[in-house]
Amino acid sequence: MKQTITWLGHGSWRMTTPQGTIIYLDPWISENPACPITLDDIDRADLVCVTHGHSDHLGNAIEIVKATGATLITLPEVAAYCSRHGIPYDQNGGCVHTGGSIVQKDVTIHAVFALHSSDIMGQEYLEDNQLMPGSGTCGMILTPADGVPVYFAGDTGVFGDMALIGKLYQPQVAVLPIGGKYTMGVREAAYAMELLGSPVLIPGHYNTFPSQVADTEDLARQVAVRRPDAHVVVLEPGESYAVTST
Repeated sequence: MKQTITWLGHGSWRMTTPQGTIIYLDPWISENPACPITLDDIDRADLVCVTHGHSDHLGNAIEIVKATGATLITLPEVAAYCSRHGIPYDQNGGCVHTGGSIVQKDVTIHAVFALHSSDIMGQEYLEDNQLMPGSGTCGMILTPADGVPVYFAGDTGVFGDMALIGKLYQPQVAVLPIGGKYTMGVREAAYAMELLGSPVLIPGHYNTFPSQVADTEDLARQVAVRRPDAHVVVLEPGESYAVTST
């Protein structure tokens, strides 16, 4: 089986490992105008990764975990919030803090720094705009057995220690936001590729809303200048990329 990455619109992703483990990352499915699937389409999930508590990233993680029995992989603050909504804290050992790592199924998961902040926009926020304490954010490196490491940056700006991420974990694919406004934009993502050294960039977190539109042709031009050996893979929501070792 191939390792694949599927864009589910905005900042939401699905990765399947070579051993068949299905991972949803920041699964904002309902109310996501760019998502091509519905919650009813998700009949199996093994891991659900949440990088932070904003509503477009926590999304439908709780519902998916409850419906499928998946393990929730997230930061302590988000895990504590989810424990209020029926998912026991650190269930199956899925809680991880920035700088730490865990092994789940056939996947090693490293939680890394993200230049962002986030109180938690959960059910209380949807009902009456109430924020719950949080402020934890991260990116995640997912390295499956018999596969290649993938860096899912989550929401972040560019930061110098992306070079450290590149040296330590050597991600072969970098999944980076490019929408600007709330995350890095095109120029910053191109520079991030110079720091990370990853051969492949998959952009996300753009074109969902008018305030976060990005030019992927400009991204490809800027990456070609900074990292002429790197390849930009532009997906449409619902499309998949088959990951290969380089």
